[in-house]
Amino acid sequence: QVQLVESGGGLVQPGGSLRLSCAASGFAFKDYYMAWFRQAPGRQREQVAMITPSEGTNIAMFVLGRFTISRDNKKQMVYLNMTRLKPEDTAVYFCNADRPPWGEDHWGQGTQVTVSS
Repeated sequence: QVQLVESGGGLVQPGGSLRLSCAASGFAFKDYYMAWFRQAPGRQREQVAMITPSEGTNIAMFVLGRFTISRDNKKQMVYLNMTRLKPEDTAVYFCNADRPPWGEDHWGQGTQVTVSS
């Protein structure tokens, strides 16, 4: 059974940092593209960052230079390091796993990140 469990969200002040974690189980983690998405109230879900099985990364322009994504294949974990957080980063952050030819699309339950003073 595929499971993705996010953790690390919370309330942080503008300019602060958070590290989100996603624990994966039930599938061949090393073969999957892992991604973080976020969804703010009233907005569509959007991809924030993605990391390939070979650890290539793609970071969305709106967080480039502030967020990084990494993975640990031995621990079956993927991380999102978020720095210089802004109020507009407030959203539920979701972990996603998929692989070519695409369509499996596994999701975690999400973790809330709130950036507010």
